[in-house]
Amino acid sequence: MLTRNHLLSGAAALAALALAGPAGAQAPIKLGELNSYKVFPAFLEPYKKGWELAVEEVNAAGGVLGRKIEVVSRDDNGNPGEAVRVAEELLSREGVAMLIGTFPSNVGLAVSDFAKQRKVLFIAAEPLTDKMVWDAGNAYTFRLRTSTYMQTAMLIPDAVKVNKKRWAIVYPNYEYGQSATAAFKKLLKAKQPDVEFVAEQATPLGKIDAGAVTQALADAKPEAIFSSLFGPDLAKFVREGQQRGIFKGIPVFNLLAGEPEYLDPLKEEAPEGWYVTGYPWSEIKTPEHTKFLNAYQAKYKDYPRLGSVVGYAAIMSAVEAIRKAGSLDQDKLIAAAAGLKVLTPFGMIEYRALDHQSTMGAYVGRIGVKDGKGYMKDWRFVEGSDALPPDDEVRRMRPKN
Repeated sequence: MLTRNHLLSGAAALAALALAGPAGAQAPIKLGELNSYKVFPAFLEPYKKGWELAVEEVNAAGGVLGRKIEVVSRDDNGNPGEAVRVAEELLSREGVAMLIGTFPSNVGLAVSDFAKQRKVLFIAAEPLTDKMVWDAGNAYTFRLRTSTYMQTAMLIPDAVKVNKKRWAIVYPNYEYGQSATAAFKKLLKAKQPDVEFVAEQATPLGKIDAGAVTQALADAKPEAIFSSLFGPDLAKFVREGQQRGIFKGIPVFNLLAGEPEYLDPLKEEAPEGWYVTGYPWSEIKTPEHTKFLNAYQAKYKDYPRLGSVVGYAAIMSAVEAIRKAGSLDQDKLIAAAAGLKVLTPFGMIEYRALDHQSTMGAYVGRIGVKDGKGYMKDWRFVEGSDALPPDDEVRRMRPKN
């Protein structure tokens, strides 16, 4: 007589046989994604839409290695310790083929070190710190976004042109802001040796005292300002600075203020004339961007933000690494990622074998205001490969590991 236990054990045996056979070979390839969705929703909600679109397109085209892909996503709460715990869970419990994602630079660095310890591929989608691929770079970490050094280097020609001697700097006081500030000082000083940095305000991330910061800058009487603030901190700084009139007649440079995530919420308060990097999504007419834009708008009935591009390109990078490796073996994946070429909405990029930094470029321009909202004007696209330091300098900075 067949009991319930016999039936259950038989079902389990059949399931095991199925997984071992040809049908099991069709199980999805899992990609482990972790990010600070609750902490940085302005960027990461569009980012998630971007990677969801990429997954849909890849699977509709037959997947990779004859298998569909599946993203197992977790929130790391913007905390390095939590991110490492989540990464371990993705590897041990979910059996993911690689790790993708992270947003704050300190979190990205923690996961990068974890990936090194576990010898697993990590595609750092968004962290911008230069340490990710240089001072703290390792064999297992590859970074997608244009770094703080690269974006700063893209702004330096305009900073030199305004020819101001007395500069004030304001930045979020964590790895990204510190890295951006160090790069700006180094690069501007090299081009303009007599420059002076007369004020420096390091603000707690997400907790800027905009009144005190703007007053301190005003007291220093700078001739120009460099900022790497973003998100709510940027909005508070812009509003307080405009109320106090500290931006009048002063050129202001800001790394991320041209990204729709941070520019759009300012509406008519957008700081006209600022020099920025960003994403003029409605004006880019390249074939690869037009294809991405049309697909994104068809799916979401909304326009993409820069996060959307990053999320989409991160998944496409993972898929191309798997395709090139022809395997999920970590050694083969790591070898494939070095020199990997990926077509993104910003064109073809390459993850340099030298330092694992991608050559993704960025749009550089100025903020304008039209019809009650901010936009990027006078913009140009700068290739990432044109904004990197000499190879010999990179070799000196990067550990030999």
